[in-house]
Amino acid sequence: MDGDPPTRIAYLVGRYPGLSKSFVLREVQALRGLGVEVDTFSIWRSTPDQLLAETDRAEAERTFSILPLRIGRTLASHMRALVASPRAYAGLVAHALGTSMPGLRGRFLGLSWAIEAPILWRELRRRGIRHVHAHLPGTAPAVAMLATEFANRVGEHQTWSMTVHGPSEFYDVRGQAVGAKVTEADFAVAISDFGRSQLMGLVDEGHWDKLHVVHCGVEPNSYPPREPRSEGPLRLVTVGRLAPVKGQALLLEAVRELVGKGIDLRLTIVGDGPKREALEAHAERLGVADAVEFTGAVGQDEIAQHYLAADVYVHASFAEGVPVVVMEAMAHRLPVVATGVMGVRELVRDGENGLVVRPARVDELVAAIERLANDPGERERMGDAGRRTVEDEYDVTQSAALLRDLFSRYAA
Repeated sequence: MDGDPPTRIAYLVGRYPGLSKSFVLREVQALRGLGVEVDTFSIWRSTPDQLLAETDRAEAERTFSILPLRIGRTLASHMRALVASPRAYAGLVAHALGTSMPGLRGRFLGLSWAIEAPILWRELRRRGIRHVHAHLPGTAPAVAMLATEFANRVGEHQTWSMTVHGPSEFYDVRGQAVGAKVTEADFAVAISDFGRSQLMGLVDEGHWDKLHVVHCGVEPNSYPPREPRSEGPLRLVTVGRLAPVKGQALLLEAVRELVGKGIDLRLTIVGDGPKREALEAHAERLGVADAVEFTGAVGQDEIAQHYLAADVYVHASFAEGVPVVVMEAMAHRLPVVATGVMGVRELVRDGENGLVVRPARVDELVAAIERLANDPGERERMGDAGRRTVEDEYDVTQSAALLRDLFSRYAA
């Protein structure tokens, strides 16, 4: 409301900023544009190879990183916590170990949370920040939870929240203590209705009213429209980390089938990851290496050129939350072929703004791409519909406004 002091919060991410965290940076910038003061925190400091865009490098400069540990800061934080309340300090350590996974590795991880949480608590206290929001699974929500619990035990009213993306959180809900974290959080955000439904199944009904859906988003006006092409080979593009779950190997098999049908095409695979060499070798074995380009990691400053040069975006993933790269493609008016996993169907509507296929089905992937290859008019119709979907439902400014209202409602 006009005249109220601006909401000030902390955003905590496991490693921020970075190549795969562009949507978090976009959200932070949108919140700042709406008057929310956002201080960014990262468990691990981002490495130079993750900071390929100028906006990432600038954000890294203003982000507080807990790791690698600085001995003086770590000792000072723990001494301050012990002086504040030895009992609360012991409770923090016990809760960290109790929340962690069983086994030696789990206990070690829990101990690392106990080391990191007082550092976060002390820095939040120094800055006068009373609410911390954690993004993505793993260490960040655990440390946010522990730091907030400790602050409250020593009489400092603090709140915390988390955004749950999926799919990794839903693969190991017990090991990640997703239900316990959602229960203890002041509120939790899911990026899709599917995600919210999974959280509802993990907590008592009394906690359902603090579960909210806020989409990840893009800035539609920052994406130039793609110019239709009528000549040359069909150009496919896919963007993502080169990992087994992303299904790029299946897409290569689809390319072989399509080439065998006489369809002239080129596939650009944008991204890097542990499967890079294996995928390149797979393309060679399938005899399609000449039709496939691997670009490696690409920063946000350069990625647009790959969308603009394409005719169809293909997302063959086996598991997703709601993929932001698909939103980016749709914002460029690219027609989309995507597997209908998890929250994808909430973004891609079969026959309307794209084509949805069952996961791990090469035959359906081939049929969908062939359909679009043979019908430029349908490609343009679906591309226009995809752009409207992003404008209406996945605009980051709209999402940031929902988050701003949640922070104003719940933040201490």
